[in-house]
Amino acid sequence: MALAVTSSSSTAISGSSFSRSGASSESKALQICSIRLSDRTHLSQRRYSMKPLNVESHSRNESWVSRASTLIAPEVEEKGGEVEDFEQLAKKLEDASPLEIMDKALERFGDEIAIAFSGAEDVALIEYARLTGKPFRVFSLDTGRLNPETYRLFDAVEKQYGIRIEYMFPDAVEVQALVRNKGLFSFYEDGHQECCRVRKVRPLRRALKGLKAWITGQRKDQSPGTRSEIPIVQVDPVFEGLDGGVGSLVKWNPLANVEGSDVWNFLRTMDVPVNALHAQGYVSIGCEPCTRPVLPGQHEREGRWWWEDAKAKECGLHKGNIKEEDGAADSKPAAVQEIFESNNVVALSRGGVENLMKLENRKEAWLVVLYAPWCPFCQAMEASYIELAEKLAGKGVKVAKFRADGEQKEFAKQELQLGSFPTILLFPKSAPRAIKYPSEHRDVDSLMTFVNLLR
Repeated sequence: MALAVTSSSSTAISGSSFSRSGASSESKALQICSIRLSDRTHLSQRRYSMKPLNVESHSRNESWVSRASTLIAPEVEEKGGEVEDFEQLAKKLEDASPLEIMDKALERFGDEIAIAFSGAEDVALIEYARLTGKPFRVFSLDTGRLNPETYRLFDAVEKQYGIRIEYMFPDAVEVQALVRNKGLFSFYEDGHQECCRVRKVRPLRRALKGLKAWITGQRKDQSPGTRSEIPIVQVDPVFEGLDGGVGSLVKWNPLANVEGSDVWNFLRTMDVPVNALHAQGYVSIGCEPCTRPVLPGQHEREGRWWWEDAKAKECGLHKGNIKEEDGAADSKPAAVQEIFESNNVVALSRGGVENLMKLENRKEAWLVVLYAPWCPFCQAMEASYIELAEKLAGKGVKVAKFRADGEQKEFAKQELQLGSFPTILLFPKSAPRAIKYPSEHRDVDSLMTFVNLLR
């Protein structure tokens, strides 16, 4: 995929950090960047050929980070073989301007980093990248349910900056299954998380597997109850990057310490495209059915998933940065609730799994999920797995679960083909060796097809 990126010769641009004093908003915005607007024409634009975001490494060792691992991972190797401490780097950049942070990120990762662009004030990230004079990449998640104004913004941004945004789309089969089984607006009845997983989180996972770092527009003031502890830079605690495994992806948040009003002053000062919905009272903009204008005095996130409790106003893209109330900042992880609880799902001990492995001629086939209750992807498939167990009850297939984290993880890796959570195994009636479910499609129909063809 040929991507358009912006570049310039070694243009020196000085960026100062946002003032938090009582100075006027306009003066603070002008202080952000000392480049004149007329200088924009002197920034040349070139096109580069880069590998697309959805390139995956098939030789990687899959593994996912625990929900409890929301602290910054201490060490990641640099290109030169030296170890870089991103926790210390975050502290060093705490008072840096967004321009300085952006410049550092692009210098460090080159074409292996990309800006996550969802419209709205994320245009500021692209403007900062342009001002560095370095090449940059931009990707966006097209859920298929965005407002027309958002699509028009995408087009305006591409023309303004001479770039091609890399769009990531949800899997058509998963969307089809969700809509067929639950309808177009099921999120109004049972919450937005399932739809967001299909349309946003999973496409993001595919995008990030082609990168070593990404840049987001998260700010601490966007949601003080959940985002108040966002660091400037961190090892991503949830998603994996190109190399796979823990610590393979670095996350940059150049606007973490910036107030929303200052971002808007910057956008107005730099005269960049913005979403037309902002003029209609929209502040935080997502999918059309889940976004509405906010009233005067309301927080910007009040317009997202307004029918739900305020604590649920996150889609899962930044799960590792979400701060729970009442002591979530403590170093000790909170107790994790057990999952896959159903009369139709058998909880296997290690001894039970070992006995199952020894049987060569079983009376019934067994479907077993290797899981960890803290794993967001295990949680995401819980409803499907329980529904599948209900459908298979009394039909010659036992459905079971085996908790494979902690002390059982090495055993599960060596004996049960565990690569990442969840791993699903089918023990057929006649075959001695378990068959590993190869797909990430964990809906009821896909799992049922796997069982019926192989049991």
